[in-house]
Amino acid sequence: MDIIQSIVVAIVEGLTEFIPVSSTGHMIITEKLLHIPDDNFTKLFTVAIQLGAILAVVVLYRKNFLAFRNIHFYLKLVAGVLPALILGYLFSEKIDNLLESSTTVAITLLAGGIVLLFIDKMFNQTSLGDEKETTYSNALIIGFWQCLAMIPGVSRSAASIIGGMQQKLSRSAAAEFSFFLAVPTMLAATAYSLFVKNWNRDVYGNEIESTVIRGYDIILETSQNTISFIAGNIVAFIVAMIAIKFFIGFLKKHGFRIWGIYRIVVGALLLVLIYTGYLKP
Repeated sequence: MDIIQSIVVAIVEGLTEFIPVSSTGHMIITEKLLHIPDDNFTKLFTVAIQLGAILAVVVLYRKNFLAFRNIHFYLKLVAGVLPALILGYLFSEKIDNLLESSTTVAITLLAGGIVLLFIDKMFNQTSLGDEKETTYSNALIIGFWQCLAMIPGVSRSAASIIGGMQQKLSRSAAAEFSFFLAVPTMLAATAYSLFVKNWNRDVYGNEIESTVIRGYDIILETSQNTISFIAGNIVAFIVAMIAIKFFIGFLKKHGFRIWGIYRIVVGALLLVLIYTGYLKP
Protein backbone atom coordinates (compact mmCIF):
# COMPACT_ATOMS: atom_id res chain seq x y z
CA MET A 1 0.00 0.00 0.00
CA ASP A 2 1.55 3.31 -1.07
CA ILE A 3 0.85 6.69 0.51
CA ILE A 4 -1.78 7.73 -2.07
CA GLN A 5 -3.69 4.50 -1.54
CA SER A 6 -3.47 4.92 2.24
CA ILE A 7 -4.89 8.45 2.00
CA VAL A 8 -7.81 7.27 -0.16
CA VAL A 9 -8.60 4.46 2.30
CA ALA A 10 -8.27 6.92 5.21
CA ILE A 11 -10.76 9.31 3.60
CA VAL A 12 -13.21 6.41 3.25
CA GLU A 13 -12.62 5.49 6.91
CA GLY A 14 -13.15 9.04 8.15
CA LEU A 15 -16.32 9.50 6.12
CA THR A 16 -17.93 6.19 7.06
CA GLU A 17 -16.76 5.30 10.60
CA PHE A 18 -19.52 7.16 12.41
CA ILE A 19 -22.39 6.83 9.94
CA PRO A 20 -24.41 3.56 9.68
CA VAL A 21 -22.89 2.25 6.44
CA SER A 22 -19.91 0.15 7.69
CA SER A 23 -16.48 1.72 7.48
CA THR A 24 -14.76 -1.68 7.44
CA GLY A 25 -16.93 -2.87 4.57
CA HIS A 26 -16.22 0.27 2.57
CA MET A 27 -12.48 0.04 3.24
CA ILE A 28 -12.37 -3.62 2.16
CA ILE A 29 -14.11 -2.82 -1.11
CA THR A 30 -11.96 0.28 -1.67
CA GLU A 31 -8.78 -1.76 -1.15
CA LYS A 32 -9.96 -4.37 -3.64
CA LEU A 33 -10.96 -1.75 -6.23
CA LEU A 34 -7.53 -0.11 -5.86
CA HIS A 35 -5.89 -3.53 -6.23
CA ILE A 36 -4.06 -3.12 -2.92
CA PRO A 37 -2.25 -6.36 -1.98
CA ASP A 38 -4.08 -8.41 0.65
CA ASP A 39 -1.02 -8.62 2.91
CA ASN A 40 -0.54 -8.21 6.66
CA PHE A 41 0.03 -4.46 6.42
CA THR A 42 -3.26 -3.96 4.59
CA LYS A 43 -5.15 -6.04 7.18
CA LEU A 44 -3.44 -4.17 10.02
CA PHE A 45 -4.06 -0.79 8.37
CA THR A 46 -7.79 -1.56 8.01
CA VAL A 47 -8.00 -1.90 11.80
CA ALA A 48 -5.39 0.58 13.04
CA ILE A 49 -6.55 3.45 10.81
CA GLN A 50 -9.39 3.77 13.32
CA LEU A 51 -6.92 5.47 15.69
CA GLY A 52 -7.32 8.77 13.85
CA ALA A 53 -11.11 8.54 14.01
CA ILE A 54 -10.92 7.83 17.76
CA LEU A 55 -8.97 11.03 18.35
CA ALA A 56 -11.62 12.99 16.43
CA VAL A 57 -14.29 11.86 18.91
CA VAL A 58 -12.10 12.68 21.91
CA VAL A 59 -11.36 16.18 20.58
CA LEU A 60 -14.98 16.98 19.67
CA TYR A 61 -16.36 15.61 22.95
CA ARG A 62 -13.42 16.57 25.15
CA LYS A 63 -15.74 18.02 27.82
CA ASN A 64 -17.18 14.54 28.33
CA PHE A 65 -13.90 12.65 28.19
CA LEU A 66 -11.99 15.12 30.36
CA ALA A 67 -14.67 15.38 33.06
CA PHE A 68 -12.69 13.11 35.38
CA ARG A 69 -15.07 13.61 38.29
CA ASN A 70 -17.88 12.02 36.28
CA ILE A 71 -16.81 8.47 37.06
CA HIS A 72 -20.17 7.10 35.91
CA PHE A 73 -19.41 8.18 32.33
CA TYR A 74 -16.27 6.04 32.25
CA LEU A 75 -17.90 3.09 34.01
CA LYS A 76 -20.73 3.06 31.46
CA LEU A 77 -18.15 2.90 28.67
CA VAL A 78 -16.45 0.01 30.46
CA ALA A 79 -19.78 -1.83 30.68
CA GLY A 80 -20.49 -1.13 27.01
CA VAL A 81 -17.10 -2.28 25.73
CA LEU A 82 -16.90 -5.55 27.73
CA PRO A 83 -18.90 -7.68 25.22
CA ALA A 84 -16.69 -6.55 22.31
CA LEU A 85 -13.50 -7.22 24.27
CA ILE A 86 -14.54 -10.75 25.20
CA LEU A 87 -16.11 -11.81 21.90
CA GLY A 88 -13.45 -10.03 19.85
CA TYR A 89 -10.70 -11.94 21.66
CA LEU A 90 -12.51 -15.29 21.34
CA PHE A 91 -13.29 -14.94 17.63
CA SER A 92 -10.32 -12.88 16.44
CA GLU A 93 -9.21 -15.30 13.73
CA LYS A 94 -12.69 -15.86 12.31
CA ILE A 95 -13.18 -12.11 12.14
CA ASP A 96 -9.87 -11.72 10.27
CA ASN A 97 -11.00 -14.31 7.72
CA LEU A 98 -14.23 -12.39 7.11
CA LEU A 99 -12.18 -9.27 6.32
CA GLU A 100 -11.19 -10.90 3.03
CA SER A 101 -14.76 -11.47 1.78
CA SER A 102 -16.42 -8.98 -0.56
CA THR A 103 -19.51 -11.20 -0.68
CA THR A 104 -19.97 -10.95 3.10
CA VAL A 105 -19.75 -7.16 2.89
CA ALA A 106 -22.26 -6.97 0.02
CA ILE A 107 -24.84 -9.21 1.72
CA THR A 108 -24.60 -7.49 5.10
CA LEU A 109 -24.79 -4.04 3.51
CA LEU A 110 -27.94 -5.10 1.69
CA ALA A 111 -29.56 -6.76 4.72
CA GLY A 112 -28.62 -3.89 7.03
CA GLY A 113 -30.07 -1.41 4.56
CA ILE A 114 -33.45 -3.14 4.66
CA VAL A 115 -33.40 -2.96 8.47
CA LEU A 116 -32.58 0.77 8.43
CA LEU A 117 -35.61 1.48 6.22
CA PHE A 118 -37.88 0.59 9.13
CA ILE A 119 -35.77 1.34 12.21
CA ASP A 120 -37.22 4.80 12.86
CA LYS A 121 -40.72 3.34 13.18
CA MET A 122 -39.60 0.25 15.10
CA PHE A 123 -37.95 2.21 17.91
CA ASN A 124 -39.82 5.50 18.07
CA GLN A 125 -40.66 5.37 21.79
CA THR A 126 -37.90 7.36 23.50
CA SER A 127 -37.60 8.14 27.20
CA LEU A 128 -33.85 8.84 27.46
CA GLY A 129 -32.74 12.05 25.82
CA ASP A 130 -29.18 12.21 27.12
CA GLU A 131 -26.20 9.95 27.82
CA LYS A 132 -26.40 10.92 31.51
CA GLU A 133 -29.80 9.20 31.76
CA THR A 134 -28.51 5.82 30.57
CA THR A 135 -27.89 3.05 33.10
CA TYR A 136 -25.13 0.46 33.28
CA SER A 137 -27.53 -2.19 32.01
CA ASN A 138 -28.43 0.07 29.06
CA ALA A 139 -24.73 0.42 28.25
CA LEU A 140 -24.10 -3.33 28.52
CA ILE A 141 -26.98 -4.21 26.20
CA ILE A 142 -25.86 -1.60 23.67
CA GLY A 143 -22.41 -3.21 23.90
CA PHE A 144 -23.87 -6.57 22.86
CA TRP A 145 -25.63 -4.91 19.92
CA GLN A 146 -22.31 -3.40 18.91
CA CYS A 147 -20.79 -6.89 18.63
CA LEU A 148 -22.89 -7.51 15.51
CA ALA A 149 -20.42 -5.22 13.75
CA MET A 150 -17.73 -7.88 14.03
CA ILE A 151 -19.25 -9.09 10.76
CA PRO A 152 -17.85 -6.79 8.03
CA GLY A 153 -20.58 -4.70 6.45
CA VAL A 154 -22.87 -4.58 9.49
CA SER A 155 -21.53 -1.22 10.76
CA ARG A 156 -20.49 -0.64 14.35
CA SER A 157 -22.22 2.73 14.30
CA ALA A 158 -25.52 1.29 13.02
CA ALA A 159 -25.49 -1.63 15.46
CA SER A 160 -24.77 0.50 18.53
CA ILE A 161 -27.18 3.29 17.53
CA ILE A 162 -29.97 0.77 16.95
CA GLY A 163 -29.06 -0.79 20.29
CA GLY A 164 -29.36 2.62 21.91
CA MET A 165 -32.75 3.29 20.34
CA GLN A 166 -33.93 -0.17 21.43
CA GLN A 167 -32.95 0.95 24.95
CA LYS A 168 -35.22 4.02 24.59
CA LEU A 169 -32.53 6.59 23.73
CA SER A 170 -33.43 9.29 21.24
CA ARG A 171 -31.75 9.15 17.83
CA SER A 172 -29.24 11.88 18.67
CA ALA A 173 -28.52 10.51 22.16
CA ALA A 174 -28.02 7.00 20.74
CA ALA A 175 -25.66 8.39 18.09
CA GLU A 176 -23.60 10.30 20.66
CA PHE A 177 -23.35 7.27 22.94
CA SER A 178 -22.24 5.27 19.90
CA PHE A 179 -19.46 7.83 19.36
CA PHE A 180 -18.39 7.58 23.01
CA LEU A 181 -18.43 3.79 22.93
CA ALA A 182 -16.33 3.80 19.76
CA VAL A 183 -13.35 5.20 21.67
CA PRO A 184 -12.61 2.27 24.04
CA THR A 185 -13.83 -0.28 21.47
CA MET A 186 -11.60 0.89 18.63
CA LEU A 187 -8.73 1.73 20.96
CA ALA A 188 -8.78 -1.86 22.26
CA ALA A 189 -8.96 -3.30 18.73
CA THR A 190 -6.09 -1.09 17.56
CA ALA A 191 -3.92 -1.82 20.61
CA TYR A 192 -4.50 -5.56 20.20
CA SER A 193 -3.52 -5.41 16.52
CA LEU A 194 -0.41 -3.33 17.21
CA PHE A 195 0.99 -4.80 20.41
CA VAL A 196 -0.59 -8.19 21.22
CA LYS A 197 -1.52 -10.12 18.10
CA ASN A 198 1.11 -12.31 16.43
CA TRP A 199 0.86 -11.63 12.70
CA ASN A 200 3.19 -14.49 11.80
CA ARG A 201 0.71 -17.21 10.83
CA ASP A 202 0.55 -20.05 8.34
CA VAL A 203 -2.13 -20.43 5.65
CA TYR A 204 -4.44 -22.05 8.20
CA GLY A 205 -4.20 -19.14 10.63
CA ASN A 206 -2.00 -20.97 13.15
CA GLU A 207 0.79 -19.03 14.84
CA ILE A 208 4.33 -19.93 13.77
CA GLU A 209 6.14 -20.20 17.08
CA SER A 210 9.65 -19.60 15.77
CA THR A 211 9.08 -15.91 15.11
CA VAL A 212 6.66 -13.45 16.69
CA ILE A 213 5.67 -10.48 14.51
CA ARG A 214 3.70 -7.68 16.15
CA GLY A 215 1.73 -5.00 14.36
CA TYR A 216 4.30 -2.30 15.11
CA ASP A 217 6.95 -4.51 13.50
CA ILE A 218 4.93 -4.50 10.29
CA ILE A 219 4.51 -0.71 10.39
CA LEU A 220 8.23 -0.14 11.00
CA GLU A 221 9.29 -2.77 8.47
CA THR A 222 9.59 -0.21 5.66
CA SER A 223 9.54 3.58 5.47
CA GLN A 224 6.57 3.34 3.09
CA ASN A 225 4.55 1.41 5.69
CA THR A 226 5.43 3.94 8.39
CA ILE A 227 4.59 7.00 6.27
CA SER A 228 1.35 5.42 5.00
CA PHE A 229 0.26 4.60 8.56
CA ILE A 230 0.98 8.11 9.89
CA ALA A 231 -0.51 9.93 6.89
CA GLY A 232 -3.58 7.70 6.93
CA ASN A 233 -4.35 8.41 10.58
CA ILE A 234 -3.92 12.16 10.14
CA VAL A 235 -6.32 12.18 7.18
CA ALA A 236 -8.82 9.92 9.00
CA PHE A 237 -8.76 12.32 11.98
CA ILE A 238 -9.53 15.39 9.87
CA VAL A 239 -12.24 13.75 7.77
CA ALA A 240 -13.89 12.11 10.81
CA MET A 241 -14.13 15.51 12.55
CA ILE A 242 -16.17 16.82 9.62
CA ALA A 243 -18.28 13.67 9.27
CA ILE A 244 -19.31 13.57 12.95
CA LYS A 245 -20.54 17.16 12.93
CA PHE A 246 -22.51 16.52 9.74
CA PHE A 247 -24.06 13.24 10.88
CA ILE A 248 -25.66 14.44 14.13
CA GLY A 249 -27.48 17.31 12.39
CA PHE A 250 -28.53 15.13 9.46
CA LEU A 251 -29.80 12.35 11.73
CA LYS A 252 -32.01 14.69 13.76
CA LYS A 253 -33.70 15.95 10.59
CA HIS A 254 -33.87 12.88 8.36
CA GLY A 255 -33.44 9.71 10.40
CA PHE A 256 -32.05 6.47 8.99
CA ARG A 257 -34.09 5.84 5.85
CA ILE A 258 -31.66 7.55 3.45
CA TRP A 259 -28.79 5.43 4.82
CA GLY A 260 -30.88 2.32 4.34
CA ILE A 261 -31.44 3.19 0.68
CA TYR A 262 -27.72 3.93 0.25
CA ARG A 263 -26.74 0.56 1.75
CA ILE A 264 -29.20 -1.34 -0.47
CA VAL A 265 -27.92 0.38 -3.62
CA VAL A 266 -24.26 -0.19 -2.73
CA GLY A 267 -24.86 -3.80 -1.63
CA ALA A 268 -26.72 -4.62 -4.85
CA LEU A 269 -24.02 -2.93 -6.95
CA LEU A 270 -21.30 -4.96 -5.20
CA LEU A 271 -23.16 -8.22 -5.86
CA VAL A 272 -23.32 -7.30 -9.56
CA LEU A 273 -19.58 -6.51 -9.60
CA ILE A 274 -18.82 -9.83 -7.88
CA TYR A 275 -21.14 -11.78 -10.23
CA THR A 276 -19.56 -10.22 -13.32
CA GLY A 277 -16.07 -10.99 -12.05
CA TYR A 278 -14.96 -7.37 -11.72
CA LEU A 279 -14.62 -7.74 -7.96
CA LYS A 280 -13.15 -10.79 -6.22
CA PRO A 281 -15.63 -12.55 -3.92
